[in-house]
Amino acid sequence: MKNIRELIRDVVGSAPYEKRLMELLKVGRDKRALKLAKRKLGTHGRGKRKREEMGDLLKRMEKKAKDARA
Repeated sequence: MKNIRELIRDVVGSAPYEKRLMELLKVGRDKRALKLAKRKLGTHGRGKRKREEMGDLLKRMEKKAKDARA
């Protein structure tokens, strides 16, 4: 069972800055991703949490794609 946040993410998708965060994480620019998240969200703690959230989402998406291919 999905929680509410996952359901909303599936329906609505990601905000443009979240998509950019995921792109930065894909190419290994973690520090730049944190700086972007901090600028958009206001505090260091929120930025770190969002960076981790986007990293986890990216890992889940890659795992889903890998499972679909196999």
